[in-house]
Amino acid sequence: MSRHFFTALLLVSLPVAATAHENVSKVTQNSDLTCISSNGAPNHDMGKFPNRANPNAFREQALKFCFPNDPQQSNTVTTGLMTVGVSLTGVPFRPFTAGYYDPNGRRGFSHDPSSGWRQQAMHEPRRLGMDDQNAHVDKSGLYHYHGVSSDYVASLSGTLIGYAPDGFEIHYSPSAATSSWRLKAGTRPTDPLGAYDGTFEEDFEYKAGSGTLDECNGRLVDGEYRYFATDSYPYFPRCFKGVVNPQFMTRG
Repeated sequence: MSRHFFTALLLVSLPVAATAHENVSKVTQNSDLTCISSNGAPNHDMGKFPNRANPNAFREQALKFCFPNDPQQSNTVTTGLMTVGVSLTGVPFRPFTAGYYDPNGRRGFSHDPSSGWRQQAMHEPRRLGMDDQNAHVDKSGLYHYHGVSSDYVASLSGTLIGYAPDGFEIHYSPSAATSSWRLKAGTRPTDPLGAYDGTFEEDFEYKAGSGTLDECNGRLVDGEYRYFATDSYPYFPRCFKGVVNPQFMTRG
């Protein structure tokens, strides 16, 4: 893993002008963990923040992402993480939103999860003020990806785009790796009712064998387990087959 990592890092570590910011990142390694530290800026142009749909401004961060050097499969699958991976440039992959259906909320959403219908970010990304790299900024000023960034991918020479909290690689290879998650058939049984159209996370279900990837958007490649980013739901791995570092993402 280390050889692949350092090769990929070398290809993307040169600062590239962003919108008033430059990516600053570095990698460190000890006997157990590899860590990527960054200022949170991407190595490509960002969209304008704030914008009409997103009132938040980008702020440089002190981020650190640490994952096992030698990832190991676990007996249990880990779910529920907001940060599901990190790019080689130290920008987090965070596909989930904090919004849930709420007829009394602003634009029909709030942070109240009681409806059981969680807003799916990539259904209408402009509604969340995302830029053309499928990313936006949260209240803390953190720039993060909800889907694959075309400019970031173009800066790489291979398919490796980052690492998951359990240390397994995340690749992007749309011709070779396809999601097995599909829209459900029929209509929602509770409010907001209506057909399953991808507005909510719960509009999707895993159908084994319908794509090439498992429920965590991963599969074995030459005997090694890998996760994949995809152009369709779930976009990034949302669950993890390995032993996760619980302190994967920290802020200084």
